[in-house]
Amino acid sequence: MSAAPHNSRVLLRHGLATALLFAACLPRLALAACEKTLRWDNDPPFSMQLPDGSIGGIYVDANREALKRLNCAVTLRKLPWARALKELELGRLDILPGAFRRPEREEYAYFSGKVLPASRNLLFVRQDAFERWPITRLIELRNLPFRLGAQINVHYGPDYEQLMSDPAYASRVAMVATRANLWNMIEKDRIDGAIADENTGTFEIQQLGLDDKIKASSVVVSSAAAEVAFSKGSNTPAFVEQYADALRALVEDGSYEQIVQRYVAR
Repeated sequence: MSAAPHNSRVLLRHGLATALLFAACLPRLALAACEKTLRWDNDPPFSMQLPDGSIGGIYVDANREALKRLNCAVTLRKLPWARALKELELGRLDILPGAFRRPEREEYAYFSGKVLPASRNLLFVRQDAFERWPITRLIELRNLPFRLGAQINVHYGPDYEQLMSDPAYASRVAMVATRANLWNMIEKDRIDGAIADENTGTFEIQQLGLDDKIKASSVVVSSAAAEVAFSKGSNTPAFVEQYADALRALVEDGSYEQIVQRYVAR
């Protein structure tokens, strides 16, 4: 008659131990349930390999922090832009920062909305050009002897497109493959200025030690806020909304500006 109560006590202890073990594992299970791949590439200061070998940058750090706040584990994938879009479409890449919304992309991706501050393209000029050409809009270069440089196959916005629609002016623009070439040409007085993203240009000029020779002007060539794209194959609208809220909180509590300051001195 005593065997039944004894067995009940053993089963009770066993069940309690199992429940405690399951409860202890819950945080790890919750974390493992949210694992996201995040794209990066060599595009300073937004994403890049740091001197110590780790991966960082404005977009990398901001999106890592957003994922951390959502209790998500992160795996970084190094992908060129075109390949990243394809991987996003195939559902093999979860998150792609710095994407602009396009109708063809909305076929396979959700977008965060314009949460992070807009990215501005500025006219960077040699120091003496500030005094010689006090312009306020890029289109004013049309009738000036200002020597502009630009990257091949890069679109800088409507003012630039308007300038380049004039064949006579377009023939005067020095077209090169990389921004590094543009900074070198400005230093050597072969051109007077070039267009670049505000943060990218500032970062690269500082890295080259040219910040005493090349300055960001007040001419805003274009200003558009990039978004974060999410593969529809591996994300839900609810998750995207939560993610956007996390990014918005980063901006509102000052964390995003602190991240920017790590890479671009103001």
